[in-house]
Amino acid sequence: MSIQLKINALREQLREHNYNYYVLDSPTISDYDFDIQLKELQVLEEAHPEFFDATSPTLRVGGAVTKNFNTVVHKHRMYSLDNSYSLEDLKDWETRIKKMVDGPVEYVCELKYDGASINLTYKNGTLFNAVTRGDGIQGDDVTANIKTINSVPLQLKGEDVPEQFEIRGEIVLPFDGFNAMNEIRIANGEEPYKNPRNTASGSLKLQDSAEVAKRPLDCLLYGLVGGAFDYKTHFESLDKARQMGFKVPNEAKLCQNIDQVFEFINHWDVARHDLPYETDGVVVKVNNLHQQDELGFTSKAPRWAMAYKFKAEQVSTVLNSISYQVGRTGAITPVANLEPVELAGTVVKRASLHNADQIEKLDIREDDTVFVEKGGEIIPKIIAVNLVERPEHSMPTKYITECPECHTPLQREVGEAKHFCPNYNGCNPQIIGRIQHFISRKAMDIDGLGGETVALLVNAGLIKNYADLYELTKAQVLPLERMAEKSADNLIAGIEASKQIPFERVLFALGIRFVGETVAKTLVKHYKTIDALAFASVLDLEQVNEIGIRIAESVVDFFADPENQDMISRLKSYGLQLEISAEKLAGQTDKLKGQVIVVSGVFHSVSRTELKKLIEDNGGKVSNSISSKTSYIVAGDNMGPSKKEKAEKLKVELISERDFLQILE
Repeated sequence: MSIQLKINALREQLREHNYNYYVLDSPTISDYDFDIQLKELQVLEEAHPEFFDATSPTLRVGGAVTKNFNTVVHKHRMYSLDNSYSLEDLKDWETRIKKMVDGPVEYVCELKYDGASINLTYKNGTLFNAVTRGDGIQGDDVTANIKTINSVPLQLKGEDVPEQFEIRGEIVLPFDGFNAMNEIRIANGEEPYKNPRNTASGSLKLQDSAEVAKRPLDCLLYGLVGGAFDYKTHFESLDKARQMGFKVPNEAKLCQNIDQVFEFINHWDVARHDLPYETDGVVVKVNNLHQQDELGFTSKAPRWAMAYKFKAEQVSTVLNSISYQVGRTGAITPVANLEPVELAGTVVKRASLHNADQIEKLDIREDDTVFVEKGGEIIPKIIAVNLVERPEHSMPTKYITECPECHTPLQREVGEAKHFCPNYNGCNPQIIGRIQHFISRKAMDIDGLGGETVALLVNAGLIKNYADLYELTKAQVLPLERMAEKSADNLIAGIEASKQIPFERVLFALGIRFVGETVAKTLVKHYKTIDALAFASVLDLEQVNEIGIRIAESVVDFFADPENQDMISRLKSYGLQLEISAEKLAGQTDKLKGQVIVVSGVFHSVSRTELKKLIEDNGGKVSNSISSKTSYIVAGDNMGPSKKEKAEKLKVELISERDFLQILE
C-alpha cells in the first residue's frame, strides 16, 4: 500500500471511530488503540506534508491563534424564538397558526439546550466555516475553535450531500466535563466557573484553539437551512442530518396534536434533571415545511415555532434600595438594588422593576424580602414580596416625580407604562444613550468608538449630539483617558468610514422612537429619501405597510423638531447616505402601489420569499390573511381549500405565478 493510501485509510478509520464515540456514543475501539492510530497518522502526515488535508482527525487538537474574530453576515438570518411560559400560551399560538394554514398541523418537539448558538456552513461535504449567532444578522467567525469539537464533522458521511448548505445547533458543555474542569481549577487555587452555559459560550471566543480543544465541548444540531434537499418535513430533516454524521438529539418527537405536545413538555419538565446537559425548555415547531413557508416570520421570530420555557429557578433576598435609570428615549426604569444572591449560576445584585404600575401592583418597598427569578433564565426580575418578613414600620414606595439626572418634572402619557423625562436635548443620559445607539453595531457600526468613549466625549463637552461626531479632530480626542495615538487614528477613520453606511441603517441610527431595524427598512423602501420621509404626514405614513398610528406620530414629531431638522441638515453636509442608493432603486417600481396581495401555495419559478420581495419592491403590500381589502391572491400548487373557499366568498381573484410575473413585465 502506498503512503498516500495508508494516510487516507487511517483518516477514514479514525473519522469512523470518532463518529461512533462522540456522535453515536457507541465506541468500537479502546481509547488506547485510537491514540495509537492517531499517533501513527500524525507521524505519517509530518513526514509527508504534500498529503495535507484540512479535515484530518489530527487537526482536532487546535493550535491556530485568532487575534481578532472576523465578522460574517449570515446568508440566512438567525431569528430568535418567541417564548411561552404556560400551556395556555401554546394553545393561543396553535389558534393563530390554524387561522393561517389549511389542514391538520403536526408538531416536532425538541429539547431547548442551554448553550451558545452556532451556524455551520458546509461546501462539497466539508466544513467551510462556523459563525456565532451574534445579533442574528451577523456573527463572529470561530471556525478554528469549532474544529476542535469532536462531535462536529469536518467531513460528511454519504454521497447525496448538497453542494452547499447550513446547519444550526448549540454548543454545550456536559455536566461531567464542566465538573471535571472545575475540579482542576479548584485544585490549582483558581475560581471555579459559574455555569456550563457561560463557560461554553466563553470558550468559543478563546484566542488559542489549543485551549478550546482541552475543553469537553459538544455540539447538538437541530436545523438544516438552504441546500437542495428533498425532504418535506422538519422531522425528516433531522433524520437526514443524522445520516450525514451530525449529532442530533434523539429526544426529538413527532406529535400529532397539541395534547401530545403537552405530554412531551410535562414528561421532560421532570426528566430533564437526568440529562447530561443543561436544558431550559422545549422548542415546538410546525412539522410541515410548506406550512412553515405559509406562516413565515415576524420581524423577530418565525411564526411556526415557539419556545416553551420551564419554570425558572427562584431565590429570596432583601431589596436594599430602589434607584432610577434614564434611557436614551427618556424612559425611566426603576431598578431594585438587591442583597447579592446566587441564581442560576450567577450572582444577582440588581433586578428591573419595569415601571410604577409594577411597583404598585406587587407593593414593592425598600427593605422587603423579595422572590427573584430569571425571566427566561436570563434577566432577573422580582415576582413577589414575602409579606411575612416585611419590617414593622415599612412605608409604601413613592415613585419619583423628577428626572434623577436633570431634575426635570417627569411626564407620563395616557396608555404608556413608563414615565419619561421630556428634557430631550439637555438630559445627559439621553444624549449619551442616543449617541451610543447611533454608533452601535446594527446602526452606524463606527469602528474604534465604544460606549465608554462616547460618555467621555460628552462629559468633556466635545459633542452634544451624533452630528457633532463628524466634526471631531484627532487633536480633540487625543487628551481623552486611555486614548493613544493609534486609537485616535482608528476613531477618526471609523467615523469617516461610517459615511458609507446605507440609508436604512442611518435611519435606524437616528433613534426615532418606535423605529427599529425592520420599520426603518420599510420606511426607506417606501419613501426612498430622508426629505420625502420628513415631509410625510401622519395620514401618509399610516398608508405604509405595517406602519401604525404610534410610529407615524413619532416620525412626524421627530422631523417637526427644529433641532432634529438642523442635525439632519448637518448629516447631509457631512456626506452620510440619506437616500436609497441607485443600485437598490434599480429593481423598484410603483406598479403594485396600493395593492394588498396574498401569496399561497407552492411555487416553481421563484420561491415564496422572492415573490414577497417582488411585491414589496414594486410598491405592493404582502398580507398573510385574505380579507375584503385583498386585491388578489398569487396561488401556487396545493393552496389550501379553506383559503380558496374564503377567496370565493369574498370574490377575491386568484392568479397564477406566471400571470403575476407577466404583470411585472
